[in-house]
Amino acid sequence: MTAEIELVETHAHLDSPRFASDRERAISRAVERGVVQTITVGADLASSRAAVSLAEQHPRLYATVGVHPHASAAFGPDTLEELAALASHPRVVAIGETGVDYYRNHAPHEAQCSAFQLQLALASEVGKPVVVHIRDRNGQKDAYETVLAILEDWVAQRRIRRDRPPGVLHCFSGDLDTARRALDLGFYLGVDGPVTYPNAAVLRALVAQVPLDRLLLETDCPYLAPQARRGQRNEPAFLHYIAEQIAQVQGVPLNRVAEETTANARHLFGLPAT
Repeated sequence: MTAEIELVETHAHLDSPRFASDRERAISRAVERGVVQTITVGADLASSRAAVSLAEQHPRLYATVGVHPHASAAFGPDTLEELAALASHPRVVAIGETGVDYYRNHAPHEAQCSAFQLQLALASEVGKPVVVHIRDRNGQKDAYETVLAILEDWVAQRRIRRDRPPGVLHCFSGDLDTARRALDLGFYLGVDGPVTYPNAAVLRALVAQVPLDRLLLETDCPYLAPQARRGQRNEPAFLHYIAEQIAQVQGVPLNRVAEETTANARHLFGLPAT
């Protein structure tokens, strides 16, 4: 990595207790490795509040607010009201992460879909994109089919912010047909540490076929550390491993991956140039 390379980390969980002992240093390490802006993501009301607080304290940080499908069983009018209030904060750039997770099944499917649809409606109301979480059972496509059907209906009925794409499918792990459907809706695809794993040949082949101007870089830290850091806590400073892998599979220079994914992030989330 050189000082000229600028990356944007579009999906971190810096509020995690795993950063309690060195959060400030982790933020500084990211900047030292060329990560010029980071989006820290809400997964419930507590982490959404924490994300906003962190973004207030650090000029290079921005926040999203949302309720992850794992926490959707308790989603109610009060939750939506507080999310709406948080979403009005100037450092909040998106709603999410929200979506469905049929792998862990921590909440009934009906509750997950309801919370997801309510947060999509909120995104339309506040004019901000969505960060979409999708995880299927192994070898199945139920979650992706459910989410895409909901998103197709939502995109068809959106009435605002048509000057910006609708959002990102975080940590994309679907097949090529699913990717094409998402791209046709205007969504970006998030690429995370698993693209570097030895058993991820299928994912790498898919990433090689997605236009570079539709990809975003994510770590999902403290989870999903790239292969070179497996067994360690993940952090935004490791984002360059993902950029390097994308450059390799697409056969382009690293600086092009950096330039295009950074432009993508700023376009989607309305981030200023640094």
